[in-house]
Amino acid sequence: MSDPTPVIDDLREESEELDALVARLSLAEWGLATPAPGWTVAHQVAHLAWTDRAALAAVTDEDAFRGFVEQALAAPDRYVDDGAEEGARQEPAVLLAAWRDGRRTLQEALRGATPGARFPWYGPPMAVASMATARLMETWAHGLDIADALGVVRPPTGRLRHIARIGVRARNFAHAAHGLTPPGEEFRVELTGPDGDVWAYGPADAPQRVTGPALDFCLLATQRAHRADLDLTAEGPEADRWLDIAQAFAGPPGAGRKPKGAAR
Repeated sequence: MSDPTPVIDDLREESEELDALVARLSLAEWGLATPAPGWTVAHQVAHLAWTDRAALAAVTDEDAFRGFVEQALAAPDRYVDDGAEEGARQEPAVLLAAWRDGRRTLQEALRGATPGARFPWYGPPMAVASMATARLMETWAHGLDIADALGVVRPPTGRLRHIARIGVRARNFAHAAHGLTPPGEEFRVELTGPDGDVWAYGPADAPQRVTGPALDFCLLATQRAHRADLDLTAEGPEADRWLDIAQAFAGPPGAGRKPKGAAR
């Protein structure tokens, strides 16, 4: 059983870095458009606060979490946008305080969870480490959108290792989300981390292979960049197809991002 403490610690650090980026924004900056259509900086933070509440319910109150699931089933094409819109209407100081309180409470609940526990989610049930990784992934991805709106470059860190891992593990889920039969064989994935070390997954002799920078793989799996703009190489038809549909998040496939230079 893996110790979830390191990923929860990294989730805290990722959140604090993003917090520092938005804490002193002006009212006008909270209203800046981000790469997600219709979403401002406020929508991005509101979405993080909303999903933290959903995750806390999943960890501490399954009956309450069913309410979140019912919302999703009632409006599968709108519930994410609706949740973000509701939060974005708050005053920035109120929204920021809610996000801080919610993420702190969730992290405390994850640290105190029973070892081996699994929690319901919109995709497969989550272990403690998986839930923390999913929250880190969302925080990083939505933080990228916020940084883009502000014209800020956030350098990659070793925390990407968690996101890369969940992206690799979500391979079969990504196929199922697109109505495709997952491949029966394991893939080899070799990613170069920000410090130059190689993060490897799967059998070394697997004929289906993916290689490239860890940052690029994480951008692909969170749909923050189009495959055409990333330095990822696939060997084998199944690996090639996977890079066209990869997603590390639960729920239906998103629209993704257009290639650079394409009309918006």
